[in-house]
Amino acid sequence: MSDTALARRHRVVVIGSGFGGLFATKALKRTDVDVTLIDRTTHHLFQPLLYQVATGILSEGEIAPATRLVLEDQQNASVLIGGVETIDVADRTVTSTHRGRTTVTEYDSLVVSAGARQSYFGNDHFAEHAPGMKTIDDALELRGRILGAFESAEVSTDPAERARLLTFVVVGAGPTGVEMAGEIAQLAHRTLAGAYRTIDPRDARIILLDAAPTVLPPFDEKLRRAAAGTLEDLGVEIQLGAMVTDVDDDGLTVRDQDGERRIEAACKIWSAGVAASPLGRQLADQTGAATDRAGRVLVEPDLTLPGHSNVFVVGDMMNRDGLPGVAQVAIQGGRYAAKLIAAEVRAHGKGREKPERAPFRYTDKGSMAMISRFHAVAKVGRLQLTGLLAWLLWLLIHLVYIVGFKSRLATAMSWTWSFLGRTRGHLAVTEQQVVARTAINRLDAWEDSRAVPEAATASAR
Repeated sequence: MSDTALARRHRVVVIGSGFGGLFATKALKRTDVDVTLIDRTTHHLFQPLLYQVATGILSEGEIAPATRLVLEDQQNASVLIGGVETIDVADRTVTSTHRGRTTVTEYDSLVVSAGARQSYFGNDHFAEHAPGMKTIDDALELRGRILGAFESAEVSTDPAERARLLTFVVVGAGPTGVEMAGEIAQLAHRTLAGAYRTIDPRDARIILLDAAPTVLPPFDEKLRRAAAGTLEDLGVEIQLGAMVTDVDDDGLTVRDQDGERRIEAACKIWSAGVAASPLGRQLADQTGAATDRAGRVLVEPDLTLPGHSNVFVVGDMMNRDGLPGVAQVAIQGGRYAAKLIAAEVRAHGKGREKPERAPFRYTDKGSMAMISRFHAVAKVGRLQLTGLLAWLLWLLIHLVYIVGFKSRLATAMSWTWSFLGRTRGHLAVTEQQVVARTAINRLDAWEDSRAVPEAATASAR
């Protein structure tokens, strides 16, 4: 081994700038390693607040600070923009691409926290008409669709068309769906009331539906009842035991115990399921690890892969003891992986044996969901809270975990104006927000269709 190789610092590659990836990177700040964080976006996204971007309470900048600026004072960390295409655990390399440029990054330790995407349960064509809520682009598109529906209803003279335009359907009654339905109701009943001349936004019909028998399935019955009651007080229609069988531009088809029925709705929002990043399947195929139905990797007690103690999988990509896909699991998993890496690097530097790894232990800090202003449900340990107290706790917890003082301050100001008054400061929309995703997807499909004949011609030559 050369003197250069011996002198080289331990290389840590972190995939994903979400909660798991960012907190793992920050936890290695004082460790004698070189960290490269790879992600396809330039920002760290506080995903639990995306629905507030979609409903005009917050701007995208308040919940998505630039990753480079978050890490600018961490001298041992660098940021590489690119979508990860392949991970080679044998050669210890990560291959990423950005605008046609391919980069291969070597690692000694790897932390994979590539997150999850929206799942349509095998019906990916639903996405064209019912966007999910996993990215800033999703939230901005939904904001355009929601506010655009009111604008279209204002100029419509057909009562049936107006009714369709003013019907909003949220598919999925988990925390995201419940919070989204509640905020659309607040938007229609408070913020936009009186802003139109030919329609009354309070006539909007907001439907929350799910195939499950209850809202907020992970919560206790007391909290589920409280959430459902608050939603109904807001005018939200809760339709449970209802499975979506088709979605198109004009509405959706639902099957329940009474058979199939049609809901005419211009704006559909999908929050019914998630699927882990495809990188999970890559890792499983190379290491023999198992995956669950959502594509999450079943990891070892120390969050690593079988036979690869230097590859950690954290956050929404990993399955360990049935832990939920929430921010705290990712944060604690990222910090745990960083702690193990740091301990082993220090031991190696002192010529000692690697310390024994204690298994990952998750500390449940509670579950909560905000239904509307002054109303939330929360469970912290054995304590169950509803109403104003739960709402204040929700605000405090979410404010604490927003990255950066400036973002916290801006968020607190936006909440003050939105919740204590009627205004929302981020209701600007453009047509491009609504149509861009579909246009890009069609362009990609067209380019792929051209690439196939060209490849066939080259092969024939």
